[in-house]
Amino acid sequence: MLAAQKMGGPVQRGHQMPRIQFADVSFPDHNIPSAHDIEVRLRKFLDRFREQIGSPKFDYALSDADRLKVRRRAAAYLSAISRRSGMDHLDDKDRRKLQVFRGGAELKCVETEHRADEIASCLHTEMPWMAPATERLWHDMRASVRNGDPAPLVRPMLLVGPPGIGKSYWSRLLGAQLSVPTTIIEATSEPAAFAVTGSQKGWGSAGPGKVLEGIMASQIANPVIVVDEIEKAGDVQSAGGQRYSLTEGLLPFLERSTARRWSCPYFRIGFDMSWITWILTANSVNGLPAPFLSRCPPTELRALTQEHLLGFAEREGLRRDLPPDAVDAVKDVIMAIKMPHNVSLRSVIRMLDAVDQAMNRPVLH
Repeated sequence: MLAAQKMGGPVQRGHQMPRIQFADVSFPDHNIPSAHDIEVRLRKFLDRFREQIGSPKFDYALSDADRLKVRRRAAAYLSAISRRSGMDHLDDKDRRKLQVFRGGAELKCVETEHRADEIASCLHTEMPWMAPATERLWHDMRASVRNGDPAPLVRPMLLVGPPGIGKSYWSRLLGAQLSVPTTIIEATSEPAAFAVTGSQKGWGSAGPGKVLEGIMASQIANPVIVVDEIEKAGDVQSAGGQRYSLTEGLLPFLERSTARRWSCPYFRIGFDMSWITWILTANSVNGLPAPFLSRCPPTELRALTQEHLLGFAEREGLRRDLPPDAVDAVKDVIMAIKMPHNVSLRSVIRMLDAVDQAMNRPVLH
């Protein structure tokens, strides 16, 4: 049987990206014999043993009691292996799901401080108004490189600012720069707490949360997870009257010591969630509880200026390879609006999308 490593323990390094022991279980050897094979071996052993001690020939055949004892011994052996794995409480379907972690999970690293500088420079060039968030991220990435961490240890970030300034867009851009998946969870959806944590068996929608599902699909242990508009999250109530809040469900993820051995309510085993980059967005901190705010102090962001919007339209149009006159038309619309806060980043993206679609519309004959 493969020995179980400690959660957050030694990292395997090599030419590929580092990997960590992600699930707090051990996986039985692929060559473990079946119950039938074990019973055959035990019956043969019993036959040989009786022959060696000189039992009469007619006693070699196994009685019903012998066969029952053999079956029990085989079942006890397999049960002991299952208990040692930490998965004996799971059915075969859920055990198969966890097989993706037999070789651990991959960490996408930032190899050098220079690479951290490049990522921060890209984010700042694209979205200079997000400078407070980019600077905080930049310092964390550089510190992780200096400390020899196998991947960036980014402290949970609570981005607080007006709607439409691109908090989620910045998060996606970060995920692309880090070459990791980005999952966005809308806190305003009713089961948002379960979308993050998952729910235990007994609930109608029992299953692992989106966070763990995403890691299972990608086998990358340090994705970017965005929880949007967290101040608007409501509670979820069970049929038995128990209430579950999103902010309370997030608390174990936001402290590295508890995230390293986070217990999934569905699988009821531990997972190392300590490498996730958490980006939480809000328009204000009103209604957010003190324990939550103490784990991720707010990073205040300002409203967009007209210059910011014009610069974004220019860069995004260039990235999409749109004609200069088409981009200029979008910029003219932005400048025609007297109050810049009436135009959000979403508005600019929608205008550029419309131009993009018009330029690529098939010609009808």
